[in-house]
Amino acid sequence: MAGLALGFYVLAIAGLVALRWLDPPTTTVQVERRMEAWLRGEPYRKHYQFVPLAAISPHLRHAVVSAEDGRFYEHHGIDWKEVQQVIDQDVEQGRLGRGGSTITQQLIKNLFLTTHRNLLRKGVEFTLAPVAERLLPKPRILELYLNLVEWGPGVFGAQAAARAWYGTTAARLTREQSARLAALLPAPLRRKPARMDRYAGEILRRMSQRGW
Repeated sequence: MAGLALGFYVLAIAGLVALRWLDPPTTTVQVERRMEAWLRGEPYRKHYQFVPLAAISPHLRHAVVSAEDGRFYEHHGIDWKEVQQVIDQDVEQGRLGRGGSTITQQLIKNLFLTTHRNLLRKGVEFTLAPVAERLLPKPRILELYLNLVEWGPGVFGAQAAARAWYGTTAARLTREQSARLAALLPAPLRRKPARMDRYAGEILRRMSQRGW
């Protein structure tokens, strides 16, 4: 078991090094979704096109950071203030609640893990996120995340999301469209942009507070 764990970490770190220059053709979450569809006997079509960060609207970059990881540019992979808030809330409620994962932790999940929540997955995220921050610059981490994150059934990345939901490109997304897309990320298989009025409004408020 220890050997398998060590092998996993070695491969993951090697993969992170390679991601400084290479764009991933797929991820474990993408494979997971394909396997789920196969097990259900349902057709599956993946929409995924990697684009550079410069080809993604600044509105979407700002909306996602505001929604998912407000201190993204300040932490080094783990937002310890958010972790403490999550722990305090879980203790108060007597159960495990929201994850409080940073964008870097979510990137690790998308690249190497699955969407199933458990303590083992969180442990891997916690150990690899700081490594990712040492190996990859912040803009590259954000670029990878925006291109890999799930935005609907079979929809991965900003370019696919822009085309699927708004018939446009990631570069042309408006401020409001970006906020609505960012509002999907906690539950991209259940939510739809048109129904995200309240949360999208909150994201827009956060963006304005940061001067975005």
